[in-house]
Amino acid sequence: MNAEIISVGTELLLGNILNSNAQFLAEQLAGLGIPHYFQTVVGDNPERLKQAIRVASDRANLIIFTGGLGPTPDDLTTETIADFFQTPLVEKPEIIEDIRQKFAQRGRMMTDNNRKQALIPEGAEILHNAVGSAPGMIWQPRPKLTLLTFPGVPTEMKSMWREVAVPYLKSQGWGTEIIVSRTLRFWGISESALAEKVAPFFDLKNPTVAPYANYGEVKLRVSAKANSEEAAQALITPIEQQLSQIAGIDQYGTDEDSLASVVGDLLNSRNQTLSVAESCTGGGLGQMLTRVSGSSKYFWGGVISYDNSVKENLLGVDPSAIAEQGAVSAIVAEQMAIGVRSRLNTTWGISITGVAGPGGGTDAKPVGLVYIGLANADGAKSRKYQFGDRTREWVRQVSACSALDQLRRQLLSKS
Repeated sequence: MNAEIISVGTELLLGNILNSNAQFLAEQLAGLGIPHYFQTVVGDNPERLKQAIRVASDRANLIIFTGGLGPTPDDLTTETIADFFQTPLVEKPEIIEDIRQKFAQRGRMMTDNNRKQALIPEGAEILHNAVGSAPGMIWQPRPKLTLLTFPGVPTEMKSMWREVAVPYLKSQGWGTEIIVSRTLRFWGISESALAEKVAPFFDLKNPTVAPYANYGEVKLRVSAKANSEEAAQALITPIEQQLSQIAGIDQYGTDEDSLASVVGDLLNSRNQTLSVAESCTGGGLGQMLTRVSGSSKYFWGGVISYDNSVKENLLGVDPSAIAEQGAVSAIVAEQMAIGVRSRLNTTWGISITGVAGPGGGTDAKPVGLVYIGLANADGAKSRKYQFGDRTREWVRQVSACSALDQLRRQLLSKS
């Protein structure tokens, strides 16, 4: 018993919109313990959609469609499915009445093209849409094959999935087991280095352990399948503990933790405060910090010192240091951190100065060279990073995260 997702819409193929529906459904299927091995994106073309249905119906027991249920000529999902299974469409008066009422509530009249949304294959059940005008359907066109259709609008699809589809699937024997996952998050260690440390765990069958990385962060996802969440958690917990012990300080959190939230908790528990001075990140570090609810308790503010005159006049960086060493240097990073800490009267000051690219690099100071300064009452120190000739956004993002990680490690070392 396995599922497949077919996302319908030329706008998805063109990259005009992100396919967030497939991501949501994949997570939901995992939570129900329903395996799914394939996803397909197909444009608003009947023949190509039929090809996708033909392939999916030969290898899946549950096919979930999103998109193509609207009233316009390019909304072809329902009629194409009916045509593929050689089943006539029938008009459902209750759908027409539901659409009329929804239009009336908005002070509008239903147009004739909306009647198209009331057509579903003979024998199919209505998958009610409480939010929008496009209903879906639940249909078993042949034994051991169930089809679910949803509109492409994410809010409507999610509501229909939770309120109608999930109860139906459970009533049909789907979702008797669940898959629970725990994500362990790491910074300051490469994916290959971490993978080498925990290599034996990748051979486990239940739970499973899988690594992945993005923007400098490494994650290990531990997933277990069981009859209940409690049973799955019991399988995950000992593996998580072993992985955490092996990784040590390189693990900064789990699941929804971020470096900013973890650092915030550490500062808050110590009644300490933080200010930041940013050059190449242009406020990105401050944005990460203020994205965390309650961050005003420990984060007091920052200075975007993009121009050297701001570094000198506002942060007190020695002009001779910039003249001799350059704005991207250890001494300037340290003086920036000292300056912002002093001006804002905080426990800690963090600074970032670097070459984010794509231009501006030299042989001596190439794109990706970044210095991060950290200051407290004992003085300041800095660390040099070479992130390589990546995209500007990559360098800025990883620089801000590395600054938070640098403070995290310092706070933990003083515990």
